[in-house]
Amino acid sequence: MSFQPAEKLVLRRFGDDQLVTLAKLAIETAFQPIVEAATGATFGYESLMRGFDRLGFGSPPELLDKAYDVGQLAELEQMINIRAFAGFSGLPGFAHRMLFINIDARLISLGNNFVERLTTQLIKASIRPSSICFELSERFDNTKDPAFTALINKLRHGGFKLAIDDFGVGFNGLKLLCDYPTDYVKIDRHFISGLDASARKRHIVKQIVQMAHMLGARVIAEGVETEAEYVVCRDLGCDLVQGYYIARPTTNVGELQDSYPHLEQAGTGRRQTTTLDSILIRAQVQRLPVVHENDDLDNVFELFRKNPQQSFFPVLGANDEPRGVLHEYHVKAMIYHPFGRDLLKNRIYQRGISHFVTGTPIADLDTPAEQMLKIFAGIDGSDCVILTENLRYAGVLSASSLLKIINEKQLKTAQDQNPLTGLPGNRSIRDYVQDVMRDSSAPRFFCYCDFDNFKPFNDHYGFQKGDLALGLFASLLRHHFVGEDKFLGHVGGDDFFIGISGGNRADVEERLTSLLSDFQTNVLDLYTPEDRAAGAIRAHDRSGGERHFPLMRCSIAVLEIAEGLIHADVNRVSASIATIKASAKANPTGLVFSSLTEIG
Repeated sequence: MSFQPAEKLVLRRFGDDQLVTLAKLAIETAFQPIVEAATGATFGYESLMRGFDRLGFGSPPELLDKAYDVGQLAELEQMINIRAFAGFSGLPGFAHRMLFINIDARLISLGNNFVERLTTQLIKASIRPSSICFELSERFDNTKDPAFTALINKLRHGGFKLAIDDFGVGFNGLKLLCDYPTDYVKIDRHFISGLDASARKRHIVKQIVQMAHMLGARVIAEGVETEAEYVVCRDLGCDLVQGYYIARPTTNVGELQDSYPHLEQAGTGRRQTTTLDSILIRAQVQRLPVVHENDDLDNVFELFRKNPQQSFFPVLGANDEPRGVLHEYHVKAMIYHPFGRDLLKNRIYQRGISHFVTGTPIADLDTPAEQMLKIFAGIDGSDCVILTENLRYAGVLSASSLLKIINEKQLKTAQDQNPLTGLPGNRSIRDYVQDVMRDSSAPRFFCYCDFDNFKPFNDHYGFQKGDLALGLFASLLRHHFVGEDKFLGHVGGDDFFIGISGGNRADVEERLTSLLSDFQTNVLDLYTPEDRAAGAIRAHDRSGGERHFPLMRCSIAVLEIAEGLIHADVNRVSASIATIKASAKANPTGLVFSSLTEIG
């Protein structure tokens, strides 16, 4: 005979009709912080159920399933929500934070009654609907119920926000994201666990992030339990993170913090980028006036009246994060209708700004220009891309501004190219390194090429022969390294750079060895037969004295960054390469490999 906990026996004794009564005694509300990935600041909280085990249930879904079976699901959910709202409204600064609450798909049939109950509860707790985000779980196929679309529209028009929970492991998350306006996508723990050690998971998460941002949704990484997982989520572009590494759920609200400083130090922290894209984008940002979704529509009419040339304005939510745009044509009929304003004020009509919001792409200020253009082009009918910094509104970019940025970038890149070799210069090299270091889906190799004995050759034969040697090496680089996963640059003088993403050390070593061999063979043609036969030339050294110098060759110092390792410090890469350059020059082969971890 199996043993049953005492609480479960109490449940059976009182009967199924007493489930909610017992739940009121046993269930507590726990809050788990959801924080900004870039700063560690608290963005909001997820409301979680605790105490279900006292009733003999192994998990919240088991309790909800039982409540559904006995016809008490709506009453139980109402009780849970009331307690969550009460706890949330008691937190400092709650009006500027979000509360994430799970919604059971089996309540869809309640429709308007469900939304009206929620609104009444929120009014009592002095919480605006815009501060509440309902999580739609993939546990059930929500879209099969004909009432689902009507409920979603009702929630959206009521000002509530929507999130897709457990994205990637359930029935219809992708379908929900495609067919319904979604504010947040919560990537399931399955894809976050061990993310730092799995290239496949990193690739999937990266694609989810890009897809969600293109559709104007923010991404929350669920179940982040280690520093390594957090760093990868942050650097892959996840906007928000949640999990034990940040903070555990707690029923003691005194444990909740405004920010979690340990995130700022994690993984050496995220350094601010100063790429060419970032500089050009910031120069083109247009800081339009904004509409808050809780504003009165009269304020909107006045805004359009004062700005007759502007056809739309960004709409911000409770946290000053973008929700979309409001077009003039959405409210124009009301503006020019003789009774339009009176109609909008009529409580029976009940239309607010939330009814008129149109989704639009959202991107961080540091998003590369080409990627931003793809985001813009991927959404038909978009007027702009809304830009954010640390999730908050920073301005907009129009199509013309984006094209101007791309053209300026191409011009700057052309100016950065070395006129002799036609290869990108230092700025482009730095931007490349900065970008590739954050993509840990494959090994990366940064190769610094430096000629040995180039100055004596240049002094002895003249700069024209020296230029021929540089041109020869540039041609060999293009011959040996072709493809989108290769980057070639000219640092200046006789210093060159090769960037390689993917492959392995053996393949890279073979290719570089072939490059060195070809250069050493071909550069002999630039010497006189006598100097070739002697294997050396006489030239002045740095102190002005004459001596013999060996014939020219190239040495290459290679810094390898392993797959899965993300690093944001470009200066550390430069310093690491500098430490191994001397080793490469002293090596008989002229080729030395080292890794970022080996150098420390």
